[in-house]
Amino acid sequence: MSEQIHTRACREFTRAQVLREAAARAGNGLPLIEPGMPLPAGSGLSRRSFLLRGGAFMLTLYGALNYNPLRLSDAIAQAAAGPPDPVLVSVFLDGGADSLSVLAPVEDATYRRLRPTLALSPDIGTPFGDDTRLRWNPAADGLRILHEEGKLAVAPSIGYTPADQSHFTSRHYWEVGDTDPRLQTGWLGRYLDAVGAPDNPLQGLSVDYSLSPALAPSKVPVAALANPRSYRFGHRNVWGEVDEAMIDAIERMGQASQGSRDNGLRTAADASAQSMKLRRQLLPFATEEDNAPPGIASPVTYPKDEDFGEQLQFVAAMLAIGLPLRCVAIRAAGGYDTHDQQRESFDKDLKSAADCLLAFQRDLEARGLADRVLVHIWSEFGRRPEENGSNGCDHGAAGMAMVMGSRVRRQLLGEFTGVDVLDEDDNMRPSMDFRALHGAILDQWFNFDAARVIPKVRSYNLPAILN
Repeated sequence: MSEQIHTRACREFTRAQVLREAAARAGNGLPLIEPGMPLPAGSGLSRRSFLLRGGAFMLTLYGALNYNPLRLSDAIAQAAAGPPDPVLVSVFLDGGADSLSVLAPVEDATYRRLRPTLALSPDIGTPFGDDTRLRWNPAADGLRILHEEGKLAVAPSIGYTPADQSHFTSRHYWEVGDTDPRLQTGWLGRYLDAVGAPDNPLQGLSVDYSLSPALAPSKVPVAALANPRSYRFGHRNVWGEVDEAMIDAIERMGQASQGSRDNGLRTAADASAQSMKLRRQLLPFATEEDNAPPGIASPVTYPKDEDFGEQLQFVAAMLAIGLPLRCVAIRAAGGYDTHDQQRESFDKDLKSAADCLLAFQRDLEARGLADRVLVHIWSEFGRRPEENGSNGCDHGAAGMAMVMGSRVRRQLLGEFTGVDVLDEDDNMRPSMDFRALHGAILDQWFNFDAARVIPKVRSYNLPAILN
């Protein structure tokens, strides 16, 4: 893991992280939510671990109490037999990323007055082709390259009104796809409820230690995968040649019993056969005893020592071997709640995220998967246009979102509303509601009626996001 530079996050951000972590753990009851805070989507979902070995696990399953994990291999086989599903990768910039430090109106006199120490210099960075008032932060060069290749569309002023500047509440709204604090399913979870399968938890995958609330369903199973390298298929206190011999013996015994007249033996044989098929599918991800990298190598080089890049690399590898993913949620590198010393951390975190996303796109292209994958990059809000007294920026309103992919139509989503005319709280105004982008992804990427997932979505002007 790369060296971290820490800034002071607000207490509300820290509380939100703790409360959401508690909500994602079954058996602990619901978290204590402060007055006015909505319950995170997915609170109370059943949770079970799958394929344990020692202290590590491969998958944690959420929902679907009657789900039989042994049926996953059938879902894999069915996915391989049919046309490949489109895949959405949702990348969260946790903490409220400062959009004005990604694309900056460097020549605007108001911007320079509001940010005497944090304003980007007018002579650095590259002009943003879709709005020449803006220049790219050099730390976002990976995103700039994708934009100039026509593979990135940017919403420079996206949000909702009236804006709620609570991390917890605003993130909840984005995750459930509405400003209703009572919703308990994620917008992607509701999509999966409509189109997903009862035996494929990989259809909604959080690459994290707990479930992303955006994926929280009401009917179908979804999963969390903390570390793909942790996967092992074996037995406690057995390893090496003995471990392999034991697994081979179990498979042979299962094959010998598949035609048995005894119901119990046939059931055991079927479980053995399913387990062995699953093992063969996932074996390339097995970690060696010395924690060496897994057996699936990327055709491109990712930034070194970056967990975020490693997670993206594993998503590409999972798709390459045919695992039936539909919606994937990942938190990007770094933390963006920059109330103080913003310059010390923001550029480093932004560069890490941008470079990893560029590598991911190159990886997908090299594997022939790029046309199947759309990446949605978002944060719960932007920061205030005026810097504070601690060389940072406090919570704002409109922020930035992006969609990335080979089939994306390069364009400005909405418009940059600027810093000269602000809202009543002196924050940047949105020109696009986040639900319009959610709806466009559902309608156009998934070819699914967004009105079945996003309340009143037809009241918004949905952009055309694909070529």
